[in-house]
Amino acid sequence: METVLRNMTLVDGQQADIIIEGKRIAAIVPPNCGTGQVIAEGGYVSSGWIDMHVHACRELKPYGDTIDEIGVRQGVTTIVDAGSRGADRIGELHEEAKGAATRLLAFLNISRIGLERIDELSDPAWLDEARLREAVATYPDFIVGLKARISRSVVREQGIQPLVAARQMAEATGQRLMVHIGSGPPAIGEVVGLLAEGDIITHYLNGKANNLFDAEGRPLPELLAALARGVRLDVGHGTASFSFRVAEQARAHGIPLHTISTDIYESNRLNGPVYSLADVMSKFLYLGYCLPEVVAAVTTHAAAWLGRPELAELEVGGLANLTLFDVVRGSRTLVDSEGETRTTDTYIQAKGAVIDGSYFAC
Repeated sequence: METVLRNMTLVDGQQADIIIEGKRIAAIVPPNCGTGQVIAEGGYVSSGWIDMHVHACRELKPYGDTIDEIGVRQGVTTIVDAGSRGADRIGELHEEAKGAATRLLAFLNISRIGLERIDELSDPAWLDEARLREAVATYPDFIVGLKARISRSVVREQGIQPLVAARQMAEATGQRLMVHIGSGPPAIGEVVGLLAEGDIITHYLNGKANNLFDAEGRPLPELLAALARGVRLDVGHGTASFSFRVAEQARAHGIPLHTISTDIYESNRLNGPVYSLADVMSKFLYLGYCLPEVVAAVTTHAAAWLGRPELAELEVGGLANLTLFDVVRGSRTLVDSEGETRTTDTYIQAKGAVIDGSYFAC
């Protein structure tokens, strides 16, 4: 049976009906011309939103949430867990994914214990390359990279050594790294210097002292060198890792917007400052990025890094993975991780999602 998304506005401003048959887009036709059961009408549509940094293990406190609560119920069709599990328990997360409507992928924590402790890189015994290799080999379609949280509270006395180990593990397994940056030591220059083409710096807009910008707001030479060799940047907003001040500096100096992500889990979803991927995207509209740039940061850019371009297709014959949303004209207060607020007159609000042809309202 064919279903129809009626009178939808594409991100480029064109209007159309989108006809879905089974799991695929059967046709894209002029508005009001599609035949079939209308499942949604009006507003914007894009390829399905991808959140590259979430924490989707419900039992983990404080860094946990339910897959569909931070996925399809927020209009997000694909989420990528950012290192909640290491080799000891990655299989459990893989099993949980089977019962969710949202597509779940994962970065494997280089610590075999994952986030069962928040200093998971403080003991070298937890860096078990043999176990990590086994996990990568067992779940090749689920694990998309390795995650290393390189900040003082996580590594403690180990300094830069866990990242040295992560670099070796990445090269041994053919995986790329997502590296969390935060308070030092280790110094940010040491951290960035170990990253290679295709690796990701997450939390790049944090307002901590050990960040990627100098006292005048200029990007550090190490950041510019990393970008030149193909290192990618991910927002990873989180409870403590997004600063309007730093984001304004980054935009002023032409630092590219690669992927927008939330670092969402239950407490910062319910109590802020994250709330949702739509809320984080709205902050970038406020900062002056246009709608196509913001949407690309949660669709085509993310899908390209994952090596799964089909997740960002919106074309006849492609998988029907879509996000429906409104761009609302109205006053809204946005808050960053440091408690700073900005008032916007335009914000994004998710309405629903289509995952492999099935529609879910937000």
